[in-house]
Amino acid sequence: MPIHICSTCGSSYPDTPEPPSACPICDDERQFVPRGGQVWTTRVRLTGSHANAWRRLEADLFEIHTQPAFAIGQRALLVRTPRGNVLWDCIALLDDATEALVRALGGLTGIAISHPHYYTCMQDWARAFDCPVHLHSADAQWVMRGDPLIRHWDGETLVIAQGVTLLRLGGHFPGGTVLHWADGADGRGALLSGDIVQVAMDLNRVSFLWSYPNMMPLAAGTVRRIADTLKPWPFDRIYGAFPGRQVMSGGAGVVERSAKRYVELLEGRQA
Repeated sequence: MPIHICSTCGSSYPDTPEPPSACPICDDERQFVPRGGQVWTTRVRLTGSHANAWRRLEADLFEIHTQPAFAIGQRALLVRTPRGNVLWDCIALLDDATEALVRALGGLTGIAISHPHYYTCMQDWARAFDCPVHLHSADAQWVMRGDPLIRHWDGETLVIAQGVTLLRLGGHFPGGTVLHWADGADGRGALLSGDIVQVAMDLNRVSFLWSYPNMMPLAAGTVRRIADTLKPWPFDRIYGAFPGRQVMSGGAGVVERSAKRYVELLEGRQA
């Protein structure tokens, strides 16, 4: 029986003769169901119609992005460290070429995902590379296909490799997580932010939303807390969820200024 994959968000579901009647992740107000209704695909169909493109973003950071774009269209990021490689966020397609390239780079020692919209086919990646998937326990209800390699963690930080630390910021989801990479940006630090700190079209800005497709804001207090939580962590670059969305310098200042402006607008200070 096939693994069914939601074509709108990329989430995978247990193997059954027929697709699920609905995708709870898309039914949630932070996502959406297309006007034409729920659509499903399978791994075989996805592999036959799509392929993964690669790009090297800096010495030990690689982008993996499915072409043509599938579901939400996010990228996965592979971080190389002296103690093993980490995959940040996930995409639905794991084809033979991608598996071979990841193995050539040293495989994976762990996978970490910012929030449920990017859980996709994490189970298949974990099994292929025999490594754990680190998800914050606050979002455990959104795992649609259980697997013993999924590890739910609690608290505010988790070190998963040398110089690689997960930070729970919440916001978009209660367990919303970013990855701090101390060796990124030539040792100045990098933040891999997913949708939790979203790099905007103006690459000198970031934003913070409850729902991106439905354009629903976060509370001012939540945005202040996110910015304050990041202050002790040095980072010069921010790598967002989508290709081309990266702040290449001054990342910490960009977060501080963007959060301040966001709060000003929420509180009615337009000028």
